[in-house]
Amino acid sequence: MTTFSVALAARWPSPARALLVEADPSGGDVGTRFSLESAPGLVSLAVAARRSDDPALLWQHAQTLPGGLPVVAAPPDADRARAALSALADPTTGAGVLWTAASAPDAVVIVDCGRIDAGSPAMPIVRSADAMVLLTRAHADDLAHLARRLPAIGRWTAHPAMLLVGEGYSTAEVARELGVLPLGRVPDDPHGAAVLCGRPSTLRWGRSGPAHSALGQVAHKVAKVLIAEQAPPPALPRQAPADNQPMQMLRAVPGVPTSPVSANGLRLAPAPLPPNTENTSRGGQAS
Repeated sequence: MTTFSVALAARWPSPARALLVEADPSGGDVGTRFSLESAPGLVSLAVAARRSDDPALLWQHAQTLPGGLPVVAAPPDADRARAALSALADPTTGAGVLWTAASAPDAVVIVDCGRIDAGSPAMPIVRSADAMVLLTRAHADDLAHLARRLPAIGRWTAHPAMLLVGEGYSTAEVARELGVLPLGRVPDDPHGAAVLCGRPSTLRWGRSGPAHSALGQVAHKVAKVLIAEQAPPPALPRQAPADNQPMQMLRAVPGVPTSPVSANGLRLAPAPLPPNTENTSRGGQAS
C-alpha cells in the first residue's frame, strides 16, 4: 500500500535520511495526490541512470512532499511506469542506483513495489533489497491465495516480513494457519491516511502529524523492527560443536506444531489442492 510506504518513510527513526521510491508497475499515485510536477521522478531517473553512476543520482530525481519527505514519484500511466522500471531493472544500472543510495551512511531507501509477482519489472529491486514487507488483508480469500505463494515469496529475499491490513483474522489465527508470525496489523486510520495522501485532515503534516496518528505509530514500530533485524548479531563466545545437536527452531509460533523452519523464517505452505477443487485467488502487496 502506497499510504503505508509513505508512513514508513516519514516515520523512519533519525538520524537516518529516508527517501521513498514509487516503483509500482501499475502507475504511481503520490504525484497526483500531492500535485507534484511530472519531472523529476522515476522516468527521469531511469534515463539518467543509463549515463551516470553518481551516488547522489537518486536524490537528484526526488521531489519533496509537504512534510519534507523526498520521493521519486512514478508516472500515473502504467505503460510509462513499466518502461521506466524495466530500464531500472538493467543489472548494469537500475537496481544498482537504488543500492548505491541505500548503502550510503545514514540513508534509507523505501521502495513501494505495488502488487508484486514473479513477472513484475520491480522484482530485481525486491531481490536486491535488505528486507521485504508484504502487506495483505486478513480475510479468507486473501490468505488462501497467499498460503500457496509463501514458498516462492521466501525465495525472493532473505528477510521477508508480513503485515496485516485492516480487519479480519487475528494475528494469532493467521500465524496458526500460515505458519508465519505477522509483524502486526496496519489499523484503519482515516485521519492519519488522509494527511499521508495529501487530503484535508484534522492532522497536519510534519513530524507531529504522522507521529500522532495510529498509522504513523505502527509505521514507526515496524521501522524499528526492521532496523533491529538488520543489526549484526552480538558476538558470542566460541563453543565446541556438540555431536547430534538438534536443528535450531526459528521463529516458533504459538499454536503451530514444532517443525523445522527455513533460514528465511518461513514454513512451507500446504500442498496444492487437487484438480477441480474450488480455490479463490487474491494476492497481497509488497513495499
